[in-house]
Amino acid sequence: MDWKLEVVVLPVSDVDRAKRFYSEQCGFRVDVDREVSEAMRVVQLTPPGSGCSVTIGKGLTQVPPGTYQGLQLCVTDIEAARGQLADRGVDVSKVFHFDETGRVDGPGGAWNSFLTFSDPDGNGWTVQEVPADR
Repeated sequence: MDWKLEVVVLPVSDVDRAKRFYSEQCGFRVDVDREVSEAMRVVQLTPPGSGCSVTIGKGLTQVPPGTYQGLQLCVTDIEAARGQLADRGVDVSKVFHFDETGRVDGPGGAWNSFLTFSDPDGNGWTVQEVPADR
């Protein structure tokens, strides 16, 4: 039996601002935007090519906005991913990798090239380069 992670609920303070960030700046597809009631709104967004979505909204979680760190996306071209995010106005880090001294600027090869960015509330994302044939 497969157990698949399908959705991660992200805590945000302003649903419309977060929706714009994830759809317009990060390029996530808007799957659902539904006001269930005055106290509940569900917006589900999916990164390009991902089997897992993020859900933002109102009345979904008691977790304070901006507390999630280490959410991870994987891409096959870290420089292209950085360019896309930067071109869309995302404040994205330089590409970096890790060696015996710690974090070092510049790409580090397969499985060892990363960048980071945060949403408007401070939820932190890491993007990792993986081999295309993984």
